[in-house]
Amino acid sequence: FFRKDANSALLSNYEVFQLLTDLKEQRKESGKNKHSSGQQNLNTITYETLKYISKTPCRHQSPEIVREFLTAMKSHKLTKAEKLQLLNHRPVTAVEIQLMVEESEERLTEEQIEALLHTVTSILPAGPEAEQKKNTNSDVAMDEEDPA
Repeated sequence: FFRKDANSALLSNYEVFQLLTDLKEQRKESGKNKHSSGQQNLNTITYETLKYISKTPCRHQSPEIVREFLTAMKSHKLTKAEKLQLLNHRPVTAVEIQLMVEESEERLTEEQIEALLHTVTSILPAGPEAEQKKNTNSDVAMDEEDPA
């Protein structure tokens, strides 16, 4: 599944993240950083893309996790593009699944959507921010219930 070929048609956010991180390291090691305006443009694009993509779920993925996810997805009848969307965005609600899966109302039952959500959330890591947010939200809910 993992290809370091920049000309591949579909790359996951994780693959782009790895590719750009490797490229950045190679440039750092070779000492070629800001010699030409083309290089400066590439540095800017690399920086901005890494900055954005590091805030997505891919930050907490690994080759093993992606492989496990794609293997688990074989039982769900989805297109490559739909699997890629799920991998990149890690949906946690049925509404998000419906937005990512074309004609989901016709193609998937409620049980299949629940199974898909379970597969996504059990395999793909949420990341520490999501865990913190979840804990913070439950703390707030507890505070509201106990007026003492």
